[in-house]
Amino acid sequence: MKRYTVAVLVQNKFGVLNRVTSMFRRRRFNIDALTVSETESPDYSRITVIFDGDSASKKQLVEQLYKLPEVCSIKELDSDNSVSSELLLIKMENSAETREEIRSAADAFDAKIVDYTRESVMMQVTGDSRRIDSFINLMRDYKILEICRTGIVSLERGNKTIREEI
Repeated sequence: MKRYTVAVLVQNKFGVLNRVTSMFRRRRFNIDALTVSETESPDYSRITVIFDGDSASKKQLVEQLYKLPEVCSIKELDSDNSVSSELLLIKMENSAETREEIRSAADAFDAKIVDYTRESVMMQVTGDSRRIDSFINLMRDYKILEICRTGIVSLERGNKTIREEI
């Protein structure tokens, strides 16, 4: 099984996200990450999906997605042809015993402290999924109060755009 990142440009209309994700469900793909946002044009939304599967099933899924009238274009993105990033917000217990160790780890990962109280410290980390996973695993040695992470955002390198496919 291979991990795929696919960007789907769709018309920005009610119910489109449900129709796209239902296609994944019907094809028995588990969605590992999903990010949806408006694009440079309010007429379109971009859905970035990460999932595992085999090449033949992925190809069939893409063909089925193109049959949806709201789908304008689809791009498969990988580390060779794209730049990807993810955002993590992590809230840690702020105790005198662990404060300096957590701050050192945060510095090593260029984490930005975005909220600080006597009881907790919240940090923001950006980067690829491996970097985010590594930071979370390091923080598991301390008391994590809450985690929230986005899905991947990814753009193709160079001057090509997903809208060129329209």
